[in-house]
Amino acid sequence: MTATVRSLTAQVLHVDTRVLHAIGRLRRPAVTRFMRAITHLGDGPSWVFVGLTLFAVGGAGAHARALALAALSATVIAQVLKRSLRRSRPSKAHGFVALVDDPDAFSFPSGHTAAAVAVCIALAGAGAWLGALMLVLACCVALSRVYLGAHYPLDVAAGAVIGLVTGLCTRGVLG
Repeated sequence: MTATVRSLTAQVLHVDTRVLHAIGRLRRPAVTRFMRAITHLGDGPSWVFVGLTLFAVGGAGAHARALALAALSATVIAQVLKRSLRRSRPSKAHGFVALVDDPDAFSFPSGHTAAAVAVCIALAGAGAWLGALMLVLACCVALSRVYLGAHYPLDVAAGAVIGLVTGLCTRGVLG
């Protein structure tokens, strides 16, 4: 890596950390309660629940398949990258106080965000309300991950890109 690339990388990571701390200064008890609740909607068991609910309402088998494929593929890609890149969580690297338990040791990219955005894209245009609901949920999950100190903003941005790509691929595969 050249000196210019190292310098640029250091500057980007410095800004990333500064944005994280700026968001941390906005913490309020009521918002923290909301963010803790919302962040768990990005967990694997939550997606299983949503998928089962789609099956239960009838006629939503295609939506449930899209949800499953999108969430699974985004999660697998995010986890492979996490274990390869090994970026420490903000609470480990900068002593930033996390308001939620870290699901694992690594931060980049955000798996919660990747899955939420993938599902959002995969289900876009599905029904009168489902796509819009998933968009709001994906945005809230992404914001919650930074607000709660589980991720840096760049982790969430990378997770969103992974989600976008895997969601589009899901749409292409399931047609």
